[in-house]
Amino acid sequence: MAAAPCREFTAALRRAARPAPGRRGTSALCLAPFHDGAPRQQGRRQRRGVKAVAAISEDLPRLAAPGKKKGAPPEGGERPEKVLMRAALTVRRKQKEDLKEALAGHLDALWDMVGQNVALELISTKIHPGTKKPMQSGQASIKDWCQKRGIKGEHVVYTAEFMVDSDFGEPGAITVANRHHREFFLESIVVEGGLPCGPVHFACNSWVQSTMELQTKRVFFSNKPYLPSETPPGLRELRDKELKDLRGDGTGVRKLSDRIYDYATYNDLGNPDRGKEFIRPILGGEKIPYPRRCRTGRPPTDTNMLAESRVEKPHRIYVPRDEAFEELKQGAFSAGRLRAVLHTLIPSMIATISADTHSFQGFHHVDNLYKEGLRLKLGLQEHLFQKIPLVQKIQESSEGMLRYDTPSILSRDKFAWLRDDEFARQTVAGINPVNIARLTVFPPVSKLDPAIYGSPESSITEADIACQLNGLTVQQAMDEAKLFILDYHDVYLPFLDRINVIEGRKAYATRTILFLTQAGTLKPIAIELSLPPSQPGEPRPSKVLTPPCDATTNWLWMLAKAHVSSNDAGVHQLVNHWLRTHAIMEPFILAAHRRMSAMHPIYKLLHPHMRYTLEINALARQSLISADGVIESCFTPGPVSGEISAAYYRNHWRFDLEGLPSDLVRRHAICPFHHHTPFPDYAKSQSSAVSWSLTSSHFGFILLRGVAVEDASQPHGIRLLIEDYPYANDGLLLWSAIRSWVESYVQLYYPDAGTVQSDEELQGWYHETVHVGHADIRHASWWPALSTPGDLASILTTLIWLASAQHAALNFGQYPLGGYVPNRPPLMRRLLPDPGRDAGEYAAFLADPHRFFLNAMPGVLEATKFMAVVDTLSTHSPDEEYLGEGRDEPWTADAGAVAAHAMFAADVRRAEETIERRNADQGRKNRCGAGVLPYELLAPSSPPGVTCRGVPNSISI
Repeated sequence: MAAAPCREFTAALRRAARPAPGRRGTSALCLAPFHDGAPRQQGRRQRRGVKAVAAISEDLPRLAAPGKKKGAPPEGGERPEKVLMRAALTVRRKQKEDLKEALAGHLDALWDMVGQNVALELISTKIHPGTKKPMQSGQASIKDWCQKRGIKGEHVVYTAEFMVDSDFGEPGAITVANRHHREFFLESIVVEGGLPCGPVHFACNSWVQSTMELQTKRVFFSNKPYLPSETPPGLRELRDKELKDLRGDGTGVRKLSDRIYDYATYNDLGNPDRGKEFIRPILGGEKIPYPRRCRTGRPPTDTNMLAESRVEKPHRIYVPRDEAFEELKQGAFSAGRLRAVLHTLIPSMIATISADTHSFQGFHHVDNLYKEGLRLKLGLQEHLFQKIPLVQKIQESSEGMLRYDTPSILSRDKFAWLRDDEFARQTVAGINPVNIARLTVFPPVSKLDPAIYGSPESSITEADIACQLNGLTVQQAMDEAKLFILDYHDVYLPFLDRINVIEGRKAYATRTILFLTQAGTLKPIAIELSLPPSQPGEPRPSKVLTPPCDATTNWLWMLAKAHVSSNDAGVHQLVNHWLRTHAIMEPFILAAHRRMSAMHPIYKLLHPHMRYTLEINALARQSLISADGVIESCFTPGPVSGEISAAYYRNHWRFDLEGLPSDLVRRHAICPFHHHTPFPDYAKSQSSAVSWSLTSSHFGFILLRGVAVEDASQPHGIRLLIEDYPYANDGLLLWSAIRSWVESYVQLYYPDAGTVQSDEELQGWYHETVHVGHADIRHASWWPALSTPGDLASILTTLIWLASAQHAALNFGQYPLGGYVPNRPPLMRRLLPDPGRDAGEYAAFLADPHRFFLNAMPGVLEATKFMAVVDTLSTHSPDEEYLGEGRDEPWTADAGAVAAHAMFAADVRRAEETIERRNADQGRKNRCGAGVLPYELLAPSSPPGVTCRGVPNSISI
């Protein structure tokens, strides 16, 4: 609507800005792709195509003023020669605009015509000799915003021109003031002109808010890295101010447009205003230690001043503006998948599934979810289902069929999940391959207080397993590293009384012993199912089951394996996936933004590995781990989920053992917290003021893994005791690549211990992470020191491993391997039938074991709800950024860092090729064979979608 006046206005500007006769014309602007030299791998998606980076093809004119000028310096010298410089700004537009946004865009174009424009100012690395302040260019406005309003395309390049003195020096920062009505996303700025420094790149990738929203100017630093001690004089004050602004002052309610990084406890998981059943403990603090999360500053609830009020879906929960999903991710995930699942799909399921159809009536009914689908009553919301990729077909009628994709676990062998070898294989090549440990003490011993939980010794005896050991005694089998264990006894037992009173929930605390065969595969040889004693200190009820020998014991064995899988699913989701990757990383990310400048080389290294994590964690607090959220609804622990996660954090988590080699080798050790651990006793809580009691006791032992031993002769310094351990085999390849990359990078900036110790930003980051972000365990003696380049490289390698490969191994197989609920039930609804406890139930089991088994599984609603959500969580978005991938933008001006990253990319490609060869090796029976799924969760590359492979840089889902 404003195109004509806009064109006239800009044409006049062009005539006014046209150079005088005799001067060189201004250079043409060109767009060129920028790569760091690492080619993309075949099959890897091109993220938004090749990002356009503005560049200027010719030198800009140097405007000399001959002779002495009026107003010359007192000494009589001539004024410095003037130089014309141009900035090219690459702005990314939204692909889809609604009517309101389109109108705002036209209004901004008109606003630009009357002087309310986007203004920039260059800041030199030099100090002005007279004012002792940083040299500045004076403001320049974007010249062509108005006339480019109608240009089609995702990226638009705008220009601005500056006139600076020839002694201006190198531009080190640029400020941007957005005087329009709405924010815009600024990808990059390139500044070029007649200065000897050459083109200067600013990798922005940030939202620039309107000055009506945020009055201060945005500051962007060039891509040249500087340690704090090496900061040019002109940038020192600006560097400190920018960090102070990002930290905020710890007060106030955060707006969605803010860029404030601060800490809070997990005091928003419950909603006491809804009733007692929605009260949840505060995770974080002296009572229940836990990592900190991003502060939002929301007011407290009406009924509990310590609990933060909630923002319920579909309203957005605060994260700093630049941490929010970009449009591609937002469209693929939030609006198109999880939001549709939570707001439309699940309510339709609830409305569809009646009490009469609560349980699956046969295995063919489970199979029908992939063949025919689940009939849903869609009504007026049918159109929303078109956005959910997991829906293959919605019939055009008043009712539709929701059909799920067939999980990978069924693709090669429909009956594989029934076999013991497949059950065991998934402990080393499944969704949760990080809990199997070497058995060194027999019988296994609990670390729980015997005064409460009875004798610590397991009920499994040597007689139970002797016939399964190929002629070895138990001691010989342990000495030869043939016995391994999945031990969830201590994790679950303190909570079982509270879990088993919930309608539709029944659980045991399980132990499973596995034997390593001559073929290199594992087989389960005993399962122990325990319940808490009826009175403190009394013997606890316990069942020991061994591989079956008849029809009845076969069904009981199947039920026992299902209970083990249910325990495993809960620990996987609450401890290994959520706590040990998502929650643990958040304080490191918050502290990085608060304490390290964007100019800091370590910030530049970590930046790709922090992408989207705060946003996905906020969504998890809102919908997944909250009271009555998906995790509580679908997994065995239910309302005690947060406490199980917190118990592990307090009693077992150690940062120094989170790196892959250390985790594989870790030994028994006593945790500093070797005292009673308090847990909330909600059964005795009569109001929103939660009462606390010592209902559980832990002595704080570290879980034993012991699946590897140190061996300097091996490529990675350790020797695996299970040679065919796909997670560990492939993980060590990526761990080694990450470690080499980080060590090379660190050496570029830290030649000795003194440079590490004197870096106040680096030391401030690590100190704040430990003492604020992990404040509740800050005094633990195991926190690594940060004194040498080796210390720094070790810490950074662990962080990058956790954010990339470790998270990928635990996340992207959730639907492919867990989407068939009988293979891995997230909850169980029945204990094993016992003629002594309930003779009628046992008789029903004998009469129809098939029906009993299915009735013990999750019901239709729990299963389909779980499947819908883990399908979403297993999906790579179209804008995923993968480990070792070439970085499009000029992220650093350090050629040494670019070369080191190219070597890292080559190492990652070689690792992927090795993984492909391993998956074709018939000798590796845990990843190759008739009906056996290849292990690809640590194969670095992936296309979008649910692929059961791919290692993103960051925790982005």
